[in-house]
Amino acid sequence: MAKTKPSIPKGTRDFGPEQMVRRNYIFDTIRRVFSKYGYSPIETPAMENLSTLLGKYGDEGDKLLFKILNSGDFIDKVEPSLLKPGNSNAASLAICEKGLRYDLTVPFARFVVQYQNEITFPFKRYQIQPVWRADRPQKGRYREFYQCDVDVIGSNSLLNEAELVLIINEVFEKLNVRTLLKVNNRKILSGIAKVIGHADKLVDITVAIDKIEKIGIDAVNAELRERGIDEAAIQKLQPIIQLQGSNAQKLSTLRNVLQGSPIGQKGIDEMEELFRYIEAWGSLSTQVELDLSLARGLNYYTGAIFEVKAQDAEIGSICGGGRYDDLTGIFGLPNVSGVGVSFGADRIYDVMLQLNLFPESLTSTTQVMFANFGTTEVAYCMPAARKLRDAGISVEIYPDAAKLKKQFEYANKRNIRFMVIAGETEIQNRQLSVKNMATGNQVTIPFDGIEEHIKFNL
Repeated sequence: MAKTKPSIPKGTRDFGPEQMVRRNYIFDTIRRVFSKYGYSPIETPAMENLSTLLGKYGDEGDKLLFKILNSGDFIDKVEPSLLKPGNSNAASLAICEKGLRYDLTVPFARFVVQYQNEITFPFKRYQIQPVWRADRPQKGRYREFYQCDVDVIGSNSLLNEAELVLIINEVFEKLNVRTLLKVNNRKILSGIAKVIGHADKLVDITVAIDKIEKIGIDAVNAELRERGIDEAAIQKLQPIIQLQGSNAQKLSTLRNVLQGSPIGQKGIDEMEELFRYIEAWGSLSTQVELDLSLARGLNYYTGAIFEVKAQDAEIGSICGGGRYDDLTGIFGLPNVSGVGVSFGADRIYDVMLQLNLFPESLTSTTQVMFANFGTTEVAYCMPAARKLRDAGISVEIYPDAAKLKKQFEYANKRNIRFMVIAGETEIQNRQLSVKNMATGNQVTIPFDGIEEHIKFNL
């Protein structure tokens, strides 16, 4: 009987050494920028109570939650009527008390409320961990993926939003990814919903128009009709969400359009203040654009919203977020405002791989390899290997006394930069031979000069 080849679930991936080196390059770059702006790291469990997760992401988000079966005989205490066809959602809630986290923001809100007496407000945190969504796997969309979140909670200041723009700019500048940052404000969207006569349908409107780039304006209008938005309101909406011009021109036009909406005017005030801060920072490599079709479907956003696109790659958003005024209120701590963004490390990886943006030096974790000719030669090399490692240089010694050709092949396949060779002649003369595997040049140096030589040539 043939054995089934092992596999992993769809929408998940294994990462080999080369991929992990590149992924860690992204994580380390993001982590350094977060720390530079005064954010501190936290971690939360992979699983949360379903009561923590449900109802925080809208109906569409709730459907994408991975639920975890209760331990033991989880069927024993379930009402038989719940196990009939058509009751799958109710049945799943009866047999599942926990779920895998959908994002890092809701667990962060739970963390803030749970430890409110132990943290200092404003609380600035970053978190780099995997999240899970029961989505249909496709290019750039995975069921398990990493988010790199940065949030500040306990402050209403729009300076926080402005600094997040700086963080976005600096991260992608360091990664050499050309980006477009789209911004909007949920208060403006609330004002739009009011002036077109559907203030009660804000969620329906935002869920639909958030899909413009994916499905096009005609399909969005069809969805709006399905969601109960009348034809007159849809026509009023068209010139607003497709407004052209500079950011200042768009806001000026909106001033007139939203005259009958105080909340809409408040959103415009906030956007104008944000753009003043951004202008005060000076020139940015990231282009910042007010996009009135940007809605960010998550229900908890209440102010500024952000979405970042890679300019040179066809892929979905690689970073996004926004202001949430009362997310902690759902856990019993009302009126605590926060704002944050999340970097999609997996999509950033795909963009950088597609555009060949990873430094060549990342192809190997090992910089220097010592050849192995036997126990005497290895013992001679060990102090030199230790000296290089103490200097922060990654070193390995080939484990077996094999033919030199085989060791060279190994070093080439691993993209190891330098090969250090010590045979009978080198030992007699207290020397080492160093071969640059990229150029093929080989030199013989004093034994004690190895650190200086490698550092000079790295």
